[in-house]
Amino acid sequence: MTIDFSKGDGLVPAVVQDAVTRKVLMLGYMNEEAYRLTLDRRLVTFWSRSRQRIWTKGETSGNFLQLREILADCDGDTLLVKAIPSGPVCHTGSDTCFGEENQPSEISSSEFLFYLENVIKDRRDNPVEGSYTNHLFSRGLNKIAQKVGEEAVELVIESKDNDKDLFLGEAADLMYHLLVLLVKKEASLEEVVDVLKARHSR
Repeated sequence: MTIDFSKGDGLVPAVVQDAVTRKVLMLGYMNEEAYRLTLDRRLVTFWSRSRQRIWTKGETSGNFLQLREILADCDGDTLLVKAIPSGPVCHTGSDTCFGEENQPSEISSSEFLFYLENVIKDRRDNPVEGSYTNHLFSRGLNKIAQKVGEEAVELVIESKDNDKDLFLGEAADLMYHLLVLLVKKEASLEEVVDVLKARHSR
């Protein structure tokens, strides 16, 4: 990836996006040093135009941006930085610098499954100590598939009774473990939806 720092007097705009929710969080500027530090430390770092120095987002507040990926645009003079925020991004205390909330509760029911799928992918690629999802991945494909079967059986059993809350809980367990299996198999929820769409059109 070639980045042209010459067009903006050594700076390129860097749009920061939540790697999981895909919400745009903020806009900053990077010079070559900030870009290199971001890649080396995996913490999003900028050049502050007002303070005229390098600064790492969160160095004062503790709300760091954990780098996941950087993409350059077609001209190589703008960056898309995908990151995981550890807290509110804006200095005002807002989730984003554009006044938008960046919480799962703000996502529609249908979008939440795709959000959850992205969380599971992030756990696979960036393990977190104590994470149940990472525990599942560590056990391997056979154990994950077995867990999906167990949850399906539990859902069937619960469907025979009249406790709706327990039934919904088992349905949620099954859907979560199925998403883990899809990620493990490097398949996607979107591909499953495509199959359903194709069947629906018949």
